[in-house]
Parts: sequence; C-alpha cells; structure tokens
Amino acid sequence: MMVQLKVNGELRSAIVAPETTLLGLLRDHLGLTGAKLGCDVGDCGTCTVIVDGISVNSCLMLAGKADGREVTTIEGLATAQTLHPLQQAFEARGALQCGFCGPGMLMSAKNLLDRNPKPSKEEIKDALSGNLCRCTGYTKIIEAIMEVSQGTGPTTTGA
Repeated sequence: MMVQLKVNGELRSAIVAPETTLLGLLRDHLGLTGAKLGCDVGDCGTCTVIVDGISVNSCLMLAGKADGREVTTIEGLATAQTLHPLQQAFEARGALQCGFCGPGMLMSAKNLLDRNPKPSKEEIKDALSGNLCRCTGYTKIIEAIMEVSQGTGPTTTGA
C-alpha cells in the first residue's frame, strides 16, 4: 500500500505492507532512526512521535493510519545549526545517560509544552508517564522541562 504523509514538514511517501507500523515506516523506509524500538507493545515510549499534535507510540500505530497526516520526529526538532531548547536543557542538565529513551522523552516533553507552555511539575510527570528510563531518577529530566517552560533554560546553540 502507498502511504503519503508530511514528516518534519516534508511530504514523504513509501510503499509498505499493510502490517507495517509507523515506526517501521519511519525507520526502515524513510531512514529516520531517532525513534527507537523498545518494548514493541507501547509500554516504554522510546518510539514516541507526534502525529497531528498528539504523542503516539509509533510501534502501535499502523503506517496506513498515518496516511495524509503530519508527523514530527526527533529529527524534526533541531536544525544543523541549532538544538531545540528542550535538547539544550537536557544536555546542560545531564538529563539523559544512555540516550535510548531520549527521543521519546523529548517528543513527549515537546508535545506537552506545545499544548501547555507552563505546566506544573505534576503535569510534566503525567506527560512523561508513558516514557520509561532505566538510567535516571527522572529528576533532571523534569527539571530541564521546567527550565524551558519557565524560560530559564540554557540559551547556547549547537548541533
């Protein structure tokens, strides 16, 4: 089946089998490997992307359901010259260790801040509840998101 969608602002298309997940489409057909395959059952959040303004586990969504929709992946956050403020804050705070959960955490945080620019600590925790991290205690991740929401995060740029 042919799937056409806008990914990170660019119209993309691919021919995929009907059982192909959005994650499979992104990684295997479009070469966007930032979203990771973790649990493959929607529990860990490493595959989180934003579809039409909603965080989704791309391992659970069929590629065909993304036809005609707009998808933002971790690759769409930064440019070659500038990191997204969330990426800057995560880096400055040392919020990620192994980095495996990072793309999903960042996408969930971006989706939260897009919907609610000034979330409470509890709202941040709730937004991250679908993302598991085995390396951190979440404290630095939450602090980095709070910094960005309060406009007190790092202002350095780089790629």
